[in-house]
Amino acid sequence: MPEESSQLLILNQEIVACRKCPRLVRYREKVAREKRRAYREWTYWGKPVPGFGDAHAQLLILGLAPAAHGANRTGRMFTGDRSGDFLYAALHKAGFANQATSLRREDGLRLENVYISATCRCAPPDNKPLPKEISNCRSYFERELEISKPKAILALGKIAWDAYLEILKLHGVITSRALYKFAHGAEAEVALGAPRLFGVYHPSQQNTQTGRVTPAMYAQVLRRIRRFLEK
Repeated sequence: MPEESSQLLILNQEIVACRKCPRLVRYREKVAREKRRAYREWTYWGKPVPGFGDAHAQLLILGLAPAAHGANRTGRMFTGDRSGDFLYAALHKAGFANQATSLRREDGLRLENVYISATCRCAPPDNKPLPKEISNCRSYFERELEISKPKAILALGKIAWDAYLEILKLHGVITSRALYKFAHGAEAEVALGAPRLFGVYHPSQQNTQTGRVTPAMYAQVLRRIRRFLEK
């Protein structure tokens, strides 16, 4: 069997080549052609965004989808947008990242014991993937779980929380997602031997600028996760 890093590399090559969702293909490529004025000198990534981080990580972070002018531009999860600014600053403070900023793929950022994935790999219009589009992406996340075998999962928002629970339901591990209520700071041991599930509000600009999410709120949850991983 190849090492985890080799398996993830093969999987990520498949993800980048994916064209399963015509609506998302059209949108991500249109954004990449038209660009935002501030980034007109950039060559946008404009493809599905692969996972990123430590191939042997105990913590897998599951986001929603790439931002149109963030990861869809830079080609790396949570890189080049305000959500990423907030997330990586929190991960750095908690000791999971070697630096607090994430600007481009070649900026030297390394994650330590963390791998970042997404419910949907392509930037969706209005940041809202359709249920069928989430379903089309599900197998990629399932394979990441099989390869990396994380000890904990941190869901960034309810859609990510439900996406993980849906996989457990489809595999007969749980009977209903409704048994596990999402909230900021939620924690669930969903099944013996399954990763411990943690939840936080998504670090979207809408949440961080209104104070619904603060650095202290993320720091508290990340400290709990670190204590759990060290057991």
